[in-house]
Amino acid sequence: MAIAWSETAASMEALSLSPPMSPPVILTQDELKKIAAYKAVEFVESGMVLGLGTGSTAKHAVDRIGELLRQGKLSNIVGIPTSKKTQEQAVSLGIPLSDLDNYPTIDLAIDGADEVDPHLNLVKGRGGSLLREKMVEGACKKFVCIVDESKLVKHLGGSGLALPVEIVPFCWKFTANKLQKLFQGSDCVAKLRNDGEGKPFVTDNGNYIVDLYLKKEMGDLQVASDAILRIAGVVEHGMFLDMATTVIVAGR
Repeated sequence: MAIAWSETAASMEALSLSPPMSPPVILTQDELKKIAAYKAVEFVESGMVLGLGTGSTAKHAVDRIGELLRQGKLSNIVGIPTSKKTQEQAVSLGIPLSDLDNYPTIDLAIDGADEVDPHLNLVKGRGGSLLREKMVEGACKKFVCIVDESKLVKHLGGSGLALPVEIVPFCWKFTANKLQKLFQGSDCVAKLRNDGEGKPFVTDNGNYIVDLYLKKEMGDLQVASDAILRIAGVVEHGMFLDMATTVIVAGR
């Protein structure tokens, strides 16, 4: 099955992947992501300016948009990519691109998430593109988030995986220590993300990422957000609060 949630303006939708009495369909995680992505693309109409997300789930949505353009089922689309990787993908598919300077208001953005709580708050940025994602998705009229069921959590940080914070490279240890102390009540451990070769991971913006691992809830998310952003050296964090208008969840 798959889902789309809605609370007041926001919504979460559930999609059924097989008839009620049929044998269960065994799908891979990537197949679930593709189902959610294709469902999200149903919101796309010709003439729209689109925010193009980054990551393994959003990739399927960008592929589908490119396919519909080639088939002539969509036209006059302008894409605003959220990363260099997505930009390269969109160019290869023939999707016309621009930026926020030329299109400060976006009709629709489609992107994945690393965590989704019951209030449609998100954690994003484990792929490293959180700053551009937040800029683009903060400028859109409608933000459709697409995930598989493994990304649903009771509270942000509940997966035990990283809450990313993008920081400037200058004195990064100083900033990381500040972040860890900020959430010491949540038993936070702050770690600099590396690129797999022992060097710091560098974002498209030339910054570093510190991943926060929390064993307890942060409390009021807006208070936590404001506190992170007040630390000198922090560029942006991966909590996307009250931004998603629809979340589509594919599940078995």
